[in-house]
Amino acid sequence: MSPLFPGFERKQVRVSGASINLVQGGSGPAVLLLHGYPQTHCIWHKIAPRLAKKYTVVAADLRGYGDSSKPAGSVDHSNYSKRAMALDQVEMMESLGYAEFCLVGHDRGGRVAHRLALDHAKRVKKLVVLDICPTRAMYAQSDHAFAKSYFHWFFLIQPAPFPETLIGADPEFFIKYQMGRRHGGLKVFAADAMAEYLRCFSDPACIHATCEDYRAAESIDLSHDATDADKSIACPVLALWGKHGVVEQQFDCVAEWRAVAREVRGHALDCGHYLPEERPDEVASELENFLGEVS
Repeated sequence: MSPLFPGFERKQVRVSGASINLVQGGSGPAVLLLHGYPQTHCIWHKIAPRLAKKYTVVAADLRGYGDSSKPAGSVDHSNYSKRAMALDQVEMMESLGYAEFCLVGHDRGGRVAHRLALDHAKRVKKLVVLDICPTRAMYAQSDHAFAKSYFHWFFLIQPAPFPETLIGADPEFFIKYQMGRRHGGLKVFAADAMAEYLRCFSDPACIHATCEDYRAAESIDLSHDATDADKSIACPVLALWGKHGVVEQQFDCVAEWRAVAREVRGHALDCGHYLPEERPDEVASELENFLGEVS
């Protein structure tokens, strides 16, 4: 049992391309929660216990993050494509006994969730994306302000071992700078959760893997998105974002999701980027209202 997830069981599930770490708790319809960069499944520790009163909640570490496996990146970054990372999660849920589930993704986890909902449409009953617009739209609309705010998108994609070496010189400094420079600062993160983020991110294999995640996003993921430009997400989508962040300032979030999905609703919350840790009660209520009584 994880101290951050009382009553949850920790599991390690081997899938075809990786070994995925997760915690599972509750009962009822399945809800899969996916985290973002540079974090782990622990971002959900303020929300998962509440959701577990109505749902079976699975909070997983993405390939390359947390305590999931971290293979070396391939030449074309395909083993960190969102297609590969989405397949990990589908196979993991299948192994747990869930052929269908609701899906919630924050940041990078939202990008994996987007691809999962396209590649495995029959698996996903409802989709929630937190503080992102589709990757292709965000790259296409990049400008000076975006590059300044999201400099890490352009730093992390540089060829190895450049970003790995610089980050590896002081991982704690980097992660605290990256997370603390957002609207909420470092005070929004529980000490136990931050300790987990630091523990995992201090692993050189994690630093490399997370760079590969971004390298894939700028290359093979964009190719996949271009090929699937005519595809729409079939399930209902809820988009939530922080009104003090880049998504609010530079994008029409609902319009961007309506361009790639058939049924979308959403709005901003009074917070920054880290919605699950800055506004956990509001996020949990939004999820409960949107997910409803799924079977």
